[in-house]
Amino acid sequence: MSLFLFCIGCDQSSWNNPYPHEESDELIYYDSFSERPKHLDPVSSYSSNEYIFLGQIYEPLLQYHFLKRPYELVPLTANNIPKPIYSDKNGGILPETAPEENIDTIKYRISIKPGILFQPHPAFAKDKNGSFLYHDLDENDLNKIYTLADFNVLGSRELQASDYIYQIKRMSHPRVHSPISGLMKKYILGLDELSKELNSLYSSDSSSGYLNLHDYSLSGVNLIDKYTFEITLKEKYPQFLYWLSMSFFAPMPWEADFFYSQKGFEEKNISLDWYPVGTGPFMLTENNPNRRMVLEKNPNFRGEIYPTEGEEFDEDLGLLADAGKKMPFIDKAIYSLEKESIPAWNKFLQGYYDTSGIVSDSFDQAVQFDSQGDAELTDEMREKGIQLLTTTTTSTYYMGFNMSDDLVGGDSERARLLRHAISVVVDYEEYISIFANGRGLPAQSPIPPGIFGYTMGKEGVNKYVYQWQNNKVKRRPVEYAKELMNKAGYKNGRDELSGKPLVLNLDTPAAGPGSKARFDWLRKQFAKIGINLVVRATDYNRFQEKMRKGTAQIFQWGWNADYPDPENFFFLLYGPNAKIDHNGENAANYKNKQFDLLFDQMKSMKNSSDRKIIIDQMVELVRYDAPWLWGYHPVGFSLHHDWYRNAKPNLMANNTLKYKRIDPDLRSEKRSIWNQPIWWPIVLIIFIGTIILLPAFFLYRRKENEQII
Repeated sequence: MSLFLFCIGCDQSSWNNPYPHEESDELIYYDSFSERPKHLDPVSSYSSNEYIFLGQIYEPLLQYHFLKRPYELVPLTANNIPKPIYSDKNGGILPETAPEENIDTIKYRISIKPGILFQPHPAFAKDKNGSFLYHDLDENDLNKIYTLADFNVLGSRELQASDYIYQIKRMSHPRVHSPISGLMKKYILGLDELSKELNSLYSSDSSSGYLNLHDYSLSGVNLIDKYTFEITLKEKYPQFLYWLSMSFFAPMPWEADFFYSQKGFEEKNISLDWYPVGTGPFMLTENNPNRRMVLEKNPNFRGEIYPTEGEEFDEDLGLLADAGKKMPFIDKAIYSLEKESIPAWNKFLQGYYDTSGIVSDSFDQAVQFDSQGDAELTDEMREKGIQLLTTTTTSTYYMGFNMSDDLVGGDSERARLLRHAISVVVDYEEYISIFANGRGLPAQSPIPPGIFGYTMGKEGVNKYVYQWQNNKVKRRPVEYAKELMNKAGYKNGRDELSGKPLVLNLDTPAAGPGSKARFDWLRKQFAKIGINLVVRATDYNRFQEKMRKGTAQIFQWGWNADYPDPENFFFLLYGPNAKIDHNGENAANYKNKQFDLLFDQMKSMKNSSDRKIIIDQMVELVRYDAPWLWGYHPVGFSLHHDWYRNAKPNLMANNTLKYKRIDPDLRSEKRSIWNQPIWWPIVLIIFIGTIILLPAFFLYRRKENEQII
């Protein structure tokens, strides 16, 4: 009983708190992750679960404005947004309006801000004589080192333009696999030649993993001075600026590259993939992917100012309350591993995570739809002060037809009518309702909302699949699809030439009970017009092989925007990017000469009314040809507690941790209220135990008394 009374006097909020009590009033952001980040080397990483960390540590030259929409590039470490300088074959400067055929090279001169420092790191540590302390470690030294924290001395230095050049050269490194290397070789002058040179010189059995990239020149990237460098492109490519906002173009100090290349480090996971080296507001201080990842404020960070302007209603929403204040606003971010969604969801409801997505199992508990079909929070969520954010993502999920297939592909009228009929009967409104909890917008073209070229309302409707009725878009009826099937020669789903029922194949890497319901639903959709859909599920490697060889017939795929430009979606249908011929991202193997000509014209244009006209022509072509069944654009739903400030979805920016603000006092108060221990079971157990033990106690006392007498 004394123990019970002691426990009542304890801090009751800490009974089930997964964090130390002393953290309760600190400026810490709590979140979770479900998958170990494989690459934290910025030149290799191309995954969203890795960008969660990379975006806070590394600083490329440009970034996206946190508040403005449409998305707008602004300088990060650069002094300004670089402008292209066009030159002819003789080196003469051309005006911006010069015909593309007259342009030989395009140069971007970039200057960076002085005074930017790298985070503290042993790669920069020097002794009194200026020699590096940890650049020549022997076996005895390595015996004392297990993690990066075992290095006692840290150093730093100023960011220089040469660090950006070094990173660009790393794209051609024989042992560094950069996913954008092939693309950049196409545009950056000399990068392809440098790659060939390094491959011929680099020894795979070298005792040292270090290749001094300073010893090799890159003709298209030149150092002007300490803070200025120049990049030369072989052809016009306005989208190049978007790439300058991605981690691929973050600076890499040669000292870090050399440091991590030392023998014995890789076996101990002491590498760039585990311990990044950046100039950003945070640095990774704990990398335990089986438990948690911790980011802490970089003591060398110069500070950055919160935006002073945004969209029309941002001020009313409190998103400009911190305007002009120095960032970051938090000192630490702790990400805990959560392999299962339900425990993560419960911890969010307890206040132990500051934000959360919504998985299907918890959707009805969190969100309901009003009579107008708009999403709103349930009473339970509102009572907790939880807030909902929704935004249509710059992504598209689609079903593709292999245009090289003899049955569903090609440019014949019969195949086109078949594709249109299927596009009508596969009811994505129903799919979104059943399988995505209503979180999606049926696609009308390859371009999602938020990307230039997307058209809203009546003018943006795909007339081959939808009608505009009563100021709303409505899918055409099944009867219309049956008429198309009749015209195509497939009345009641039978080939009028052979008399055989029409059988189509869906190739997919998906398998298991979670996919069965979706496949059953798809079969029913195709069956509306008499088509027998056969699902051919294989492992992912086999599926990839089918796609490369063009033996798949119908498939499902998706694409997330790398940058906010229609070129990033249209190139998925560009002939020279066909999967079969070029192993590109045109998985449908769609080829239309007129579309390709328009693409070549559109891709190098600035956003303008002229560009929009060309985009509309391209959209009409692919709607008519129907290489895709357009699918849907997912709508992202996210929740956050009312102690979390500056919450605005930014689908392009990866470096948003610096904008987050936390009220730890409000969080601690609500955690205490929501996690009060329930005492009555303990009291009941003690009471029952007492009742059970009392007879035994009295019996014992009676025997004691008898012995005394």
